[in-house]
Amino acid sequence: MSIPPPLPPRRNPVARFFVGLWDVMNFTRRLVLNLLFFGLLFLLLVGFMAAVAGGGTKPLQDRTTLVLAPQGRLVEQYTADPFTRALGKALGDDSTEEVQLRDLLRAIDAAREDKRIERVLLQLDRLQPSGYASLREVARALARLRESGKQVVAFGENIGQAQYLLLAEADEIYLDPMGGLLLEGLARYRLYFRQGLQEKLGVDVHLFRVGEYKSAAEPYILDAASPESKEADLYWMNDVWQRYLADVARARGLDPQALAAAIDNLPDGITAAGGDLARHALELGLVDGLKTREEVLDLLAERGVADEDSDLGFRSVGLSGYLQQLDARRNPIDKRPQVAVVVAEGEIVGGEQPAGRIGGDSTAALLRQAREDKDVRAVVLRVDSPGGEVFASEKIRREVELLKDAGKPVVVSMGDLAASGGYWISMDADRIYADPSTITGSIGIFGLVPNFTRTLDRIGVHTDGVGTTRYAGAFDVTRPLDPEVGRVIQAVIDKGYAEFTGKVAQARGRTVEEIDAVARGRVWSGAQALERGLVDELGGLAEAIADAANRAELEEGKYRVRYVEKPASPFAQFMAGMAGSHLGARLLRESGLARLALARAMPEAEAQLRFVERALQDRHGTPVKALAYCFCGL
Repeated sequence: MSIPPPLPPRRNPVARFFVGLWDVMNFTRRLVLNLLFFGLLFLLLVGFMAAVAGGGTKPLQDRTTLVLAPQGRLVEQYTADPFTRALGKALGDDSTEEVQLRDLLRAIDAAREDKRIERVLLQLDRLQPSGYASLREVARALARLRESGKQVVAFGENIGQAQYLLLAEADEIYLDPMGGLLLEGLARYRLYFRQGLQEKLGVDVHLFRVGEYKSAAEPYILDAASPESKEADLYWMNDVWQRYLADVARARGLDPQALAAAIDNLPDGITAAGGDLARHALELGLVDGLKTREEVLDLLAERGVADEDSDLGFRSVGLSGYLQQLDARRNPIDKRPQVAVVVAEGEIVGGEQPAGRIGGDSTAALLRQAREDKDVRAVVLRVDSPGGEVFASEKIRREVELLKDAGKPVVVSMGDLAASGGYWISMDADRIYADPSTITGSIGIFGLVPNFTRTLDRIGVHTDGVGTTRYAGAFDVTRPLDPEVGRVIQAVIDKGYAEFTGKVAQARGRTVEEIDAVARGRVWSGAQALERGLVDELGGLAEAIADAANRAELEEGKYRVRYVEKPASPFAQFMAGMAGSHLGARLLRESGLARLALARAMPEAEAQLRFVERALQDRHGTPVKALAYCFCGL
């Protein structure tokens, strides 16, 4: 007779509860992991199908209209990886959209020689310019395009002052009858926090600086701009504004003085036009006609080749599609010597930073890569930066020196902004180019030390303890700042300024006294900087590249330009292709989770506070850190 197996012992109710809870948690964990796995597998499958379906670029037909309707911020270098950009585009998130200046210039210059491109349509309402120097580079390219005989037609619904600088170069400008165009001049206003910080919150902010014009940190110690700050800002802003008026007047055949007078009498002009901004723009000669978008598209369909399959109604290609055409014609195996371009855009901070940022280590590594590449004969450093940490700036400057020591010429091309630390990394180049409207200079150093003693007192929190020396813990922001410690900080700032002006004097072949006279934190336009010997030539990126090639004794057409930058990972490129496909974009657009992953743009005031906060939080090494930063720009 068989004996049945013994029954398992019965657990008590508490044990059964926890075992059951564990089983539920374990099941949930496996379910989530499986869902993630199959979700990723599905996305990869979609990407593969999109890549197969989208393989190959359709040939461009004759009499095609190139439609330039860039959306997002105009940047020197993307600040997000390809997948994030494609994701943002798929979801229609404007905050993640960016347009590289180099791509826009490349498309315009190529269209000038491309016989398949009959005309160009400009729609720039959603372009977000970063400054007037980069806009003037695009404007010059559009002027060359028009001079080649290619027709340029522009249309806008609500045209901003910055976008209009580009639209003015068109043969014809049309504005929606219900739209608007308003030229108002340049302004620079900042928030000032002294009363809020010191009187409301009890935060005492100590500023240490050299140079009465070094106004970067004034908002933390004043309630309004200092007279020196207003004097310096108005000086360079008037120069940029007069150049803007001259550029627009030249392109539109207007008188600059008459245009300036019309802007000064803006209320009278708009009132006379019955409050109609579009009519007012037409009366000033800023536009050629008032038409709706549909009317402009019909006009281009009549002039071009009608195409029922096109959303626009005529044979056309967009910016991204045209760039794909140009990339498809590139020779993948190009053995010509190279002029390398390294982009330094954004705040300068220490360590490794992703593409689209300036890191003391990462940007220096890109320059080092160019130095060690035997195919690179010369380097152009494209700078668009308000500055940042002094030590990080110095690490990048040293790599510029090493490039020159290796026999490779270095030419700097300043973009919209190359101030303070941005000038520090530029000064040792063989040649410095700037647009007349570039903002540069701000040669100065400052340090900012907040103190929260009174803030903590208000809530009944106090700091106390002991130290082995008088100055142990003296840099603690919860303790009152000892005047002797203030002397230490000011000495460090003074030394930093002396180094800054000394290095500029050596690099520019001037005396320290001569540099100090144009330094002290003062900001200049590119044209003003040329007059004061801080830059060598007025020009854009193309002129800087040609100069670098000439210094390396490279003949025109016998070298190629290569951007040295961090490459995107193969996975990021693959996911970008998936997100850029119609099926992938639709999938992502319907995903609420994907929307939560997108970063939002921050206003200028928050960006400034974020930079100061980051500088204060980085306590590695010495407690005293000098900053070469300029809160300048438009």
